[in-house]
Amino acid sequence: MKRLGLVLALSMLISHAFAQDAQKIAGIWWNDEKTSKIEVKEENGKFIGTVIYINPEKYVNGEPEKDNMNPDVNLRSRSRLGLQILSGLKFDASDKEWQGGRIYDPKNGKTYDCFAWFEKDANTLNIKGYIAGMKWLGRATTWTRTTK
Repeated sequence: MKRLGLVLALSMLISHAFAQDAQKIAGIWWNDEKTSKIEVKEENGKFIGTVIYINPEKYVNGEPEKDNMNPDVNLRSRSRLGLQILSGLKFDASDKEWQGGRIYDPKNGKTYDCFAWFEKDANTLNIKGYIAGMKWLGRATTWTRTTK
């Protein structure tokens, strides 16, 4: 009976540690050009990212840029502000990265498979978008943690 209790306690500690690691991605991030801030949060067990700030220097006629490269013509008039650009990332504890996600690039209107990871510190997030299931065929970007 004591062993069962010990096993249960250890498994709770381990799952808590994995949950803490998974939450490291949550927060507010500058994109690589420091023109937008993206809020990453957990939703239904997966992480999503939404544009919450656009540098006013990027405004056109006093408004945030539109999603004018979207392949769906009906969506081209929507604002990039409030746009969800990251979805479906789930933490893989064995690889210590978030996988299975999708990232939308409003500059070209394309959506890519993606994964994310930290290398040196928890304030620099690396994200790589790729196509056709080939992680080596893609482009990486680096986001920097910030505040609202």
